[in-house]
Amino acid sequence: DAGSSVEEMEFNWDEYLEDTGATAAPHGSFKHVDTSLQNGFAPGMKLEVAVKSDQNTYWVATIITTCGQLLLLRYDGYGEDRKADFWCDILTADLHPIGWCEQNKKILKVPEGIKDKIPDQEEFLQRVLKGACSAPANLLEGLHRGKNPLDLIAPGSRLELQNIRDSLEAWIVNVVENVGGRLKLRYEGLEDSDKFDQWLFYLDPFLHQVGWAAQHGYSLQPPLAIRSLRSEADWQEILKKVKEEEEESSVPTDLFKDKPVIGVHSFSEGMKLEAVDPMAPFVISPATVLKVYDDKYFMIEIDDLRPDRPTSQCYICHVNSAGIFPVQWSLKNGLHLSPPPGYPGQDFDWADYLKQCGAEAAPQSCFPSLTSDHGFKENMKLEAVNPVDPEEVCIATVTKLKESYLWLQLEGSKKPIPDCIVSVESMNIFPVGWCETNGYQLRPPRKAIVNKQKKIAVVQPEKQILSSRTVHDGLKNQELNSSDSVVINGKYCCPKIYFNHRCFSGPYLNKGRIAELPQSVGPGNCVLVLKEVLTLLINAAYKPSRVLRELQLDEEAAWHGHGETLKAKYKGKSYRATVEVVRTADRVADFCRKTCIKLECCPNLFGPQMVLDKCSENCSVLTKTKYTHYYGKRKNKRIGRPPGGHSNLEVAMKKPSKRRKRRKHFFVHKKKRSSTSVDNTPAGSPQGSGAEEEDDQDESELSHSLAQDRDKRKRKLRTFSFSDDENKPPSPKDIKMEVAEKLQLDSNPLEWSVADVVRFLKSTDCAPLARIFLDQEIDGQALLLLTLPTVQECMDLKLGPAIKLCHHIERVKLAFYQQFAN
Repeated sequence: DAGSSVEEMEFNWDEYLEDTGATAAPHGSFKHVDTSLQNGFAPGMKLEVAVKSDQNTYWVATIITTCGQLLLLRYDGYGEDRKADFWCDILTADLHPIGWCEQNKKILKVPEGIKDKIPDQEEFLQRVLKGACSAPANLLEGLHRGKNPLDLIAPGSRLELQNIRDSLEAWIVNVVENVGGRLKLRYEGLEDSDKFDQWLFYLDPFLHQVGWAAQHGYSLQPPLAIRSLRSEADWQEILKKVKEEEEESSVPTDLFKDKPVIGVHSFSEGMKLEAVDPMAPFVISPATVLKVYDDKYFMIEIDDLRPDRPTSQCYICHVNSAGIFPVQWSLKNGLHLSPPPGYPGQDFDWADYLKQCGAEAAPQSCFPSLTSDHGFKENMKLEAVNPVDPEEVCIATVTKLKESYLWLQLEGSKKPIPDCIVSVESMNIFPVGWCETNGYQLRPPRKAIVNKQKKIAVVQPEKQILSSRTVHDGLKNQELNSSDSVVINGKYCCPKIYFNHRCFSGPYLNKGRIAELPQSVGPGNCVLVLKEVLTLLINAAYKPSRVLRELQLDEEAAWHGHGETLKAKYKGKSYRATVEVVRTADRVADFCRKTCIKLECCPNLFGPQMVLDKCSENCSVLTKTKYTHYYGKRKNKRIGRPPGGHSNLEVAMKKPSKRRKRRKHFFVHKKKRSSTSVDNTPAGSPQGSGAEEEDDQDESELSHSLAQDRDKRKRKLRTFSFSDDENKPPSPKDIKMEVAEKLQLDSNPLEWSVADVVRFLKSTDCAPLARIFLDQEIDGQALLLLTLPTVQECMDLKLGPAIKLCHHIERVKLAFYQQFAN
């Protein structure tokens, strides 16, 4: 189909997964990626932190959770009490290793919140610091402060690489490029040639810091493949130069502390086994242990019975090497074993083959136990290195699983290749979104899977978005476990975003749907986590299309972040818009707060801080006073669905239909709306665009009238003092309804609780609507602020019932001004 091909720069994982109906492999399955994101700090480490209330004093704190350059800390003395936990940025916070205060004559003083719990400060410190692990000083101070350890492997850094083809030797390699821990390496001495470049993940067992070979008694020699390119004298000169520059090009030793430990093997020369050639991992073949070097390393050769075989396929292994199996493993798992080239016949039989070779099979005890507990499933999508061209990282689909091994079909590779066989612990596979996160080109599929009649799909609340993992962890499990570790590096890591269900949800968001949202999302890639948060909010709205329009990126606004396409569905139509999200951790809190303000809800409704008891913004006040302010300006807000095809907000219509005649209305462009509250209009916030249709001219005229009437009264309304306690205000005892519809109230409606409002409505002909007021927790003050547009929008009422309801609300307003306004 025309337009079905996808250009490289336009590939979008979200849409691709949606189109294919596939799911992404879970991030917790890529342990090497999780390890690469560790920042050198670990839960349980202690450090000295400036006390917030008194910056001249410090106190000991324990790391609860790490997330890129962010730390979640708890002052010692709070025990298991999580209320005082706080996030801080390593780059900007006043953090120091244990002992720093004593060395620099700074004051260690118990914070006020726990002063009564620690009568003897000295005794307490001796007890909690006994055997404690201090946070690394080099990551808190100096050049390495706040840096992700992975960033220390910069281009120009030197490492030592074991030669896995020739013998147990090593040679110096230079880091040419570091892509999220995947290193492009060039042999020292070949600075002008990339012919022998290799790509390896930094945790590869054959990659070491400079000096490793000498420490372990291995020779430092260039591989045979390049040895003839220079004279022996040249190689020695290169070694001399490396030693002289070792300090400035070295990589910190502790960077490799998380490398897999190589155990002791029990293989003997001549043993037979089944193996996958790492250079061509497409088939399983018979192989032989050709040579044993020591108790850690041995050489495998893929069997080839041809007398004139071109080259020997040999490589070095260790006990945990991937792709080696005991004899008969293929047969037991229903897999094809490729006979050795030159083997007579097609039906390979291990018993006959061992007899012909006079060899023994390597016993089962030589091989590590395999597990199927890894999280991968058939048809899952991921990103994988092309073994034929390691420069390429392709979209991969799991086509088959056997114990700890995957069969991957690579899509989009320059040359089609068979399914690759890889271990679930391979460092050449990555989660969905890894390339985008690390700025590397992912090879897209040759053709996108699209429907002929393209429809814009809707993201539902329960659907996971790409690589962000939603954590339904409850208040008791805030700490991250290994499966919750983040999936990107350094400053791009977003902490958990909490939905604080008790906070005021504002006019756009449905309180009931907000309560159904997960407690938190993330941590993970900033863009992906925030995209999921916004998607959940859109789907928790009374009108998802309206919230999408509020969030959309205005074409005239300054571009400060990253544009993401979000979708919404409302009344059978689908909408999409470009929304700006931030990409770095230091901007997440401000982004969440400004987005909350844009949606006219409590600034703490969602964000990196969890609200346990009382909201710091005093939500009850927000519900009253700021609620008044927002709705005082509602006459300039456009009501209705986003316009189709205008700005960057597009609507997908199922079928062309007759256009409804546009009617003029009083609503003005969203950009013209102003606000006197410094909190309410963040600079550069995306604005809406275009005019909208109203279902009925009468609605516009009546709404205009109500808005004008409200504007006359709003200044007086703001001056009242509102009670926040819904349990104490007096109830409207006997609401007297006169023949002339004049209402006489026995109590001030400003002080009505939700129950009082419900009681009033049940006394009118709008009694069936009382349940809506109860569900949305509309108290007396909120009642006084309701207008026709807001009643229609927030309660989704048709025009007739809405007008009838507003008639009773206006009677209450009139009685309020006549009886209580002075």
